[in-house]
Amino acid sequence: MDRNSAIGMTLIAVLLMVYFYFFSPSPTPPPVAKKSDSTAIATTKQVEVAQAAAKIDSATLQSYGSLGSFLQGTEQSTNIENEELKIQFSNQGYISELELKKFKTYKQTPLYLIKDGNNQFNLKSQYDGKEIDLYKLFYSVETKKQNDTTHVIFSAALSGNASIKHIYSIPAKGFVINYSIEANGINLTSKNASFNWRNDIALQEKDIADSRTKTTINYYLSDGNFDGLAETGTEAREEVLATPIKWVSVRQKFFISSIIAHQSFAGGELKLTTDPADSSVVKTAKVELFIPSTNITAAGAQFHYYFGPNDFKIISNVTEGFNENLSLGWPPMSWINRFVIIPIFKFLETYIGNYGLIIVLLVLFVKIILLPLSYSSYLGMAKMKLLKPEIDLLKEKNGDNMAQNQQDTMKLYRQAGVNPFSGCIPLLLQMPILFAMFYFFPISIELRQKSFLWAEDLSTYDSIASLPFEIPFYGDHVSLFVLLMTASTIIYQWQNNQISTVEGPMKTMGYIMPIVFLFVLNSFSAGLSFYYFVSNLITFTQQAIIKRFVDEDKIKAIMEENKKKAATGTGTKSKFMTKLEEAMKASEEARKTSQAKKKK
Repeated sequence: MDRNSAIGMTLIAVLLMVYFYFFSPSPTPPPVAKKSDSTAIATTKQVEVAQAAAKIDSATLQSYGSLGSFLQGTEQSTNIENEELKIQFSNQGYISELELKKFKTYKQTPLYLIKDGNNQFNLKSQYDGKEIDLYKLFYSVETKKQNDTTHVIFSAALSGNASIKHIYSIPAKGFVINYSIEANGINLTSKNASFNWRNDIALQEKDIADSRTKTTINYYLSDGNFDGLAETGTEAREEVLATPIKWVSVRQKFFISSIIAHQSFAGGELKLTTDPADSSVVKTAKVELFIPSTNITAAGAQFHYYFGPNDFKIISNVTEGFNENLSLGWPPMSWINRFVIIPIFKFLETYIGNYGLIIVLLVLFVKIILLPLSYSSYLGMAKMKLLKPEIDLLKEKNGDNMAQNQQDTMKLYRQAGVNPFSGCIPLLLQMPILFAMFYFFPISIELRQKSFLWAEDLSTYDSIASLPFEIPFYGDHVSLFVLLMTASTIIYQWQNNQISTVEGPMKTMGYIMPIVFLFVLNSFSAGLSFYYFVSNLITFTQQAIIKRFVDEDKIKAIMEENKKKAATGTGTKSKFMTKLEEAMKASEEARKTSQAKKKK
């Protein structure tokens, strides 16, 4: 493709973008959330549960002694707000409802991480040899404010100075809730208290299939090892942890619910299940953690809850290893995302509100960094193109003698001073960055519910048409950004083939891969396919500019000069070419030896 063709493709793409920007239906803007007049203001209200509390016979009540009087009562709620959270506590000592105030679901309804019993908490231990659930007692409630922190204290005062307390501390802003359990003068006879948490994770995003592949249970051991249950598949996943645990998190695509121990949990059991028939629940997470009873009865067991976004900047300040919840890929992709892409993205975000423009600028920045590699790659392919007529003559001369043809070709490369891999190596060095984007865009909460052109949400797929049936491996919709990316990739491949010496199946493979990605990326983040599309457009322009600075006649003259030096013995041979020739000679000698043995 020449410069005029590349400019023409760019103009066509720009016209398409302008058309959809001005004439396509605009996404429905989200309703503006009302701002709270104050933060961390506690209000306590009496709410009777719809169903009456189960009656407990008098003999059972008496068997628990002074603790028995707390086994019956009426459920009440206490509401606390700060800048980010709206929390409802049950007077049984646990969080019964939690809303993230600054986020909405895909359907623009309030986003609750805990609501309507989708999270169930139990804290089981033994009291004087009898099993007791400390989240089934009815506590008295005290709310007080200290500086900018609101404390909610649930207490059960027994005979003498004995008591059980659950203390929650909510700062004026942030997503962390401090929590402690204190049992003074209480005889908890079990070695460990069992903290049980069942979370029926509600669907909050557009695509439940995508949400399921990015939802799991992660954990961080006290020895510094991070791990988690497998995300993909619908089969049940479970794991028993016999070593001390620092924290466990239920990680969704964009949000995290987690409990973090100040000391450590003694161990635990994790289970993750999926019901494909239930479209309202992404997955069901079951977490059982063991709290040493001595921690509760001594100085009190202390924890943090984190209910908030899976945002790298925020979660990096929660606790050790917590930023591992954001899956940025394997090294070196994770390093590129963590130390290059995310800082650049955050920097641009502080000055620019249009996320489509941020992606364009991100592409430009990456392309500028990679310009030396792109130039080197183009130069290598240009040299190979100039040698192609001579390579074709060698093939014709040697016929079916592949070994002799390889030797003659390597000799030609050495004489011309050409590295046959000079066009490929720079491309390979760019691959980690391309794959880093593959990890970054689908989980970037910055793109969540951000519209651009026809895409209503850059964090999920853009759909310009719904299909009457689902195509296997493709889906039931058409993503325009993916179509544009595929078309531009095919044109880019065709352009490269004009200056490449690759022939046969490898040449065809270059056209097959874009078709494969057409299916693979159709349900991926629109931000990702838009990034690749813009990257292709800039590459066209970049190659057109590079072509103007690459003088093929000058390159050919240098190659001819190298041939003359090689013929007189004054030329130099690179270490790479020397090792390559030695490897080929060794391979040929091994082949001849093997054939000689067969003849004997």
